[in-house]
Amino acid sequence: MPRSIRIEYAGAFYHVMARGNRREDIFFNDDDRRFFLKTLSDTCERTGWHVHAWVLMNNHYHLMVQTPEANLVEGMKWLQNTYTRRLNTKHHLWGRVFGDRYKSVLVDGGSGYYFTTLMDYIHLNPVRAGCVKLREGGSVMDYPWSSVRTAYACIPGKRPEWSYVKDGLAVFGFNDTAAGRRKFVERLDIRAREESAAGIVPLPPMSDARVSHLRRGWYWGTQAFAEKAMRTGEALILSRRNPTYRSGTVSRAHDAQRAEELLVHGLNRLGLRRQELKTLPGSDPRKLAIAWMLSTRTSARQGWIAEQLLMKSAANVSQQLRRLRGGAHSPAYRKALVKLSDFFD
Repeated sequence: MPRSIRIEYAGAFYHVMARGNRREDIFFNDDDRRFFLKTLSDTCERTGWHVHAWVLMNNHYHLMVQTPEANLVEGMKWLQNTYTRRLNTKHHLWGRVFGDRYKSVLVDGGSGYYFTTLMDYIHLNPVRAGCVKLREGGSVMDYPWSSVRTAYACIPGKRPEWSYVKDGLAVFGFNDTAAGRRKFVERLDIRAREESAAGIVPLPPMSDARVSHLRRGWYWGTQAFAEKAMRTGEALILSRRNPTYRSGTVSRAHDAQRAEELLVHGLNRLGLRRQELKTLPGSDPRKLAIAWMLSTRTSARQGWIAEQLLMKSAANVSQQLRRLRGGAHSPAYRKALVKLSDFFD
């Protein structure tokens, strides 16, 4: 059976869910959870994603993501593949971490109802799983691995940069102040007790067999929103069938043009001309500094980086970047990286 198309467009909101292979755990300890959040942070830096809510459970996670550019698929590919490699390396494992294809529900982010109910659904996952003891006076704040405790209850300087808390507070009518953040948590605790008593999952106000119940279906919004999304999907299918359509070698979050711009500025900053690259080895510190910048600030593929910097192959780029992550830094490389950091930060 063919897979359904992922509808992508600039500014789209999604509810993203993924479970472990055979429903097994994807986090073995708190270090793994911190590891995943670091990988999510790296993904957001590459893609420009805005994360409005998230929760990590033992064998699955939920995200509410807004994509300023049409790049959900590329970002999710990088997020899950990178976390899988990192987790397997850390625990000396091999094979898949995640199970079937991740689920993404298109969300009507412009509607207060659909925005708020999705946020509640994500933040109340630990309550439904019995991780929060409401009858014993517990609070959603007791669960440490959601955006309630690590973002919405924190002052701005203590939050992850990719957490878009102000939007989430504003949609509930709260300011980003100590009082507003406290009211956000109190409201959620009340909602938690109500849901615990009723034992329900929120349903949309209009009946439509295609609409998500936040567990199934492909969209969460009005029927008008669904029709508009379907037209976008149909246009995407037609463009892919068009023989003149090309996805491009760099399907980057901030797009191919951004990667090319960074490459040009990087070469200029380090005083390199493209024709000079032919005479330099693949391990040249300046090449490595530019490769590192492209790999951390864009989702440019390593094959594209190798081709542009004349670094032989994607495998060579991967090997060099792995050495850099391991701390193999020469003084010349650090000097080149400082020049780039000073310019691009």
